[in-house]
Amino acid sequence: QVQLVESGGGLVQAGGSLRLSCVVSGRTISTRAMGWFRQTPGKERDFGAAIGWNGGSTYYADSVKGRFTISRDNAKNTVYLQMNSLKPEDTAVYYCAASRSWRPTQNGDEYDYWGQGTQVTVST
Repeated sequence: QVQLVESGGGLVQAGGSLRLSCVVSGRTISTRAMGWFRQTPGKERDFGAAIGWNGGSTYYADSVKGRFTISRDNAKNTVYLQMNSLKPEDTAVYYCAASRSWRPTQNGDEYDYWGQGTQVTVST
């Protein structure tokens, strides 16, 4: 079965950094765009960042632009999210997702595989 497993979440103080990883098994991601989304309980899921199939293009939500960096290692079937200058409003469950296409997009409908999420908590 296709599985996406996120890791690297945790508790960090405002201004700190975390690096999330997403390892995909059961299917290669080498031809797929990958994305990171986040969600707070009781609220809608929001787009965070996406990266094209070969890592050549990226797309970020305005809320994280300049602070977060998405990258990928297709040989390891892994996508990363480096999060710097974290803010309390970044607190959420972060989900990794694989797109059906090669292009990076904020549209969740274009992603067909999702991980279970990893909790990121940023303290004030």
